Amino acid sequence: MATNRRLETELDFQEAMEQERTVRVFKDDEMIEAGGLIIRFDASMVAIQSSVSDLGYYDRHYCEFYELRR
Repeated sequence: MATNRRLETELDFQEAMEQERTVRVFKDDEMIEAGGLIIRFDASMVAIQSSVSDLGYYDRHYCEFYELRR
């Protein structure tokens, strides 16, 4: 069974990036990204790559990030 874990701290984002966990992004209670991997993050944004040519940048203050664990 898959579980979701909210990513909030720098350590959470670092762990999800290093372990190549699938991430879901929500904004205003709507899922705007699913199935990507975190490739970079800082205090204000998170870069998520869903495919070779699909790269999204999301604001950490306006979005919620969840790691999908199987």
